[in-house]
Amino acid sequence: MLLHRAALVLAVALGAAACTPTLDWREVRLAPSPAIALLPCKPDRTTRDVPLGGVPTALSVAGCDAGGATFALMTAQLPAGRDPDAVLAGWQQATLAHMRAQGTPERRPFTPPGARALPHAQRLTARGQRPDGRPVMAQAVWSAQAAAGGGTELLHAVVYAERLRPEAADAFFDAIRWP
Repeated sequence: MLLHRAALVLAVALGAAACTPTLDWREVRLAPSPAIALLPCKPDRTTRDVPLGGVPTALSVAGCDAGGATFALMTAQLPAGRDPDAVLAGWQQATLAHMRAQGTPERRPFTPPGARALPHAQRLTARGQRPDGRPVMAQAVWSAQAAAGGGTELLHAVVYAERLRPEAADAFFDAIRWP
């Protein structure tokens, strides 16, 4: 009887552990952007100026680590007159250079609801190295939407991991939208 009870307690404990979510998805907005996305953990947030297209630009960032991966979501506003596709192309090159991407990344169009169809609005998969030399894989997306006042809002989301889980990246990217 005692052995049976111990086995039952062990089975319940293992079942409870299996139900504990590794990825606890939650809706995220990056003010001042109206874009909506899901992140699998409580994000850290920051805003900083970065050179996008050679011009200092405020970049809003939300990111977190979960399930052995780093998830990050970024938005930036471009004023009217700047070419959003050229900025997306440069952003992609900078991301690939930072991760020391190897080979040719896989690319396909990425146009979430409310987004503009641009040549560099893409989803890509690449292999490279972390700053410490360890291998890393990345799946990333870039997109854009017309903003009030004639400008453009840019969005970039990325998942970095030693081994990517396609279902986690799909859930992350598929939830991106502009209302």
